[in-house]
Amino acid sequence: MAEAEKKHMLKDRDMQLIMGNLLRAGVVLSMTVVFIGGVIYLMGYGKLQADYSEFVMDEAGFFSLASIWTGMLEMNGKAIIQLGILLLIFTPISRVILAVFSFLLERDYLYVLIGLIILGIILFSLSNKLAG
Repeated sequence: MAEAEKKHMLKDRDMQLIMGNLLRAGVVLSMTVVFIGGVIYLMGYGKLQADYSEFVMDEAGFFSLASIWTGMLEMNGKAIIQLGILLLIFTPISRVILAVFSFLLERDYLYVLIGLIILGIILFSLSNKLAG
C-alpha cells in the first residue's frame, strides 16, 4: 500500500472517529442538560397536582434562543430542558457540517455540494417555514 493511501485511510478513519465522538458527546451533553433541567423543574413544581380536565397550551414561552437564554439565567427548569432538546437537535446538524468540511479537505466537491444541500434542507425545515 502506498504511503499516500495510508495517510488518506488514516484521515478517513480519524474523521469517522471524530464524528462518532461528536455525536456521542452531543447526546450525553444534551441528556445531562435535560436531566439537570428536569431536577430543577421538579424541585419547583414537583408537588403540584396536574389538572387534566381541559387542555391548556403550555405558556412557558421558550420559543426563541433569547427567551431560552433568559429563562436559563433565571434557572427556569423548562428553559433548561428546552436548551437540552435544542442541543440534541443540533448534534446531527453539527455532524453534517463536520462532514462537509471533511469532504472539502478531501476535495470531493460533489459530496460537499450534497452536504450543503442537506444542510440547507435541514435549516429550512427548522426555520418554521414548513410548519407555518
